Amino acid sequence: MKRALSGKLPVSGAIVALAAASQFGPGAAAWAQQAQTTAPAAEAAAPASTAMTTPSMTGPLVANPNPWSFEDAFGDKLYLTGVISGLGMVQSNPVPPDKMSRADLSNGQFMLQKTEGLFQFYVQVGGYALPAVGAPYISVKRGTGDFFDPVPVAYGKIAPTDEFSFQFGKLPTLIGAEYTFTFQNMNIERGLLWNQEPAISRGIQGNYTLGPVAFSVSLNDGFYSEHYDWITGSAAWTIDKINTLTVAGGGNFSTTFKSTLATPIAQNNSDIINLIYTYSNAPWTITPYFQYTNVGKSATLGFGHDASTYGGAILASYAVNDNVSVAGRAEYISSSGSIKNGSPNLLYGPGSNAWSVTFTPTYQEGIWFVREELSYVLADSTTPGLAFGRSGNRKSQARVMIEGGILF
Repeated sequence: MKRALSGKLPVSGAIVALAAASQFGPGAAAWAQQAQTTAPAAEAAAPASTAMTTPSMTGPLVANPNPWSFEDAFGDKLYLTGVISGLGMVQSNPVPPDKMSRADLSNGQFMLQKTEGLFQFYVQVGGYALPAVGAPYISVKRGTGDFFDPVPVAYGKIAPTDEFSFQFGKLPTLIGAEYTFTFQNMNIERGLLWNQEPAISRGIQGNYTLGPVAFSVSLNDGFYSEHYDWITGSAAWTIDKINTLTVAGGGNFSTTFKSTLATPIAQNNSDIINLIYTYSNAPWTITPYFQYTNVGKSATLGFGHDASTYGGAILASYAVNDNVSVAGRAEYISSSGSIKNGSPNLLYGPGSNAWSVTFTPTYQEGIWFVREELSYVLADSTTPGLAFGRSGNRKSQARVMIEGGILF
């Protein structure tokens, strides 16, 4: 289980968009681009925002425009930001040991970063829950303990020029249109397609911008496997100030036998590709994307036949006013294979498929926010015991969630 430049943009906008796309996935480019294009109007009424562009946020939640900063012993400026939020959830047909209802800390995280100079760094520390539609809820205790530990993201960055940089450490993936943590996304929960994507990987990454195109390539451990046999990459083309097209993909070049919650064995031995388009023109942000994954036949892994997933999603948000917005997501995913031919299970049994819809209204006042969420998943062609409910034979799941907190 598991995160773009235009020739018409000023150079500063290109740099911001590149940083967002290369460090936190393609969806960030549109956010950075929108922030750049709307800044002049905002400056007329208020001082320019100095909000951090990392971690990336697709909106509608926005980062604190006046983050706390201080100088270290060498005179370098450092920024300290963070998020503290909690959530409540009620759901139908939970999969044991999941519960019908719960309250939890969704984020208790702090981010320290240096964003200027030849050497830069980013460190994210704290606890986090990992809710995703159609999957058992991952609590803050389980997420922090069994996935990416209390330091989920930490990397150094060498930036000799504005166009080129090199990163090393625990890096957000280049793949997908949704990010790992709740506050980064339009919706509280991530979607069905996100479950097929790596989220955070250990490795190295190079970033380069050439005119309107931002390139990134990474050698990493895929689904947090500690085996450095994945290569991922992305190319984000900002067509103009409101339209961005991104191609991202990757895969492993050897066989890895590790199998944990953070490292599902089938997905970690897969190839994946995304085609992502983003339209960002206030008050609308619309991101449709297509995804394909494939797991090859492997006698050593016990996969008697290959299996693939095909999926598509549309994510959209609309700003009603400065404080209120609504967001939604609709998606469909289908998997190939069968139990008879020995295909690995990538969804709710070989050959299963599912669709989901999610609706998330949001209210934010300064650093404070609250949002509610309704989501529904319906699966078909499932394998008995691998779907929803106590026995794994139910085909649907509905959730009602609320999340609130501060972004400082």
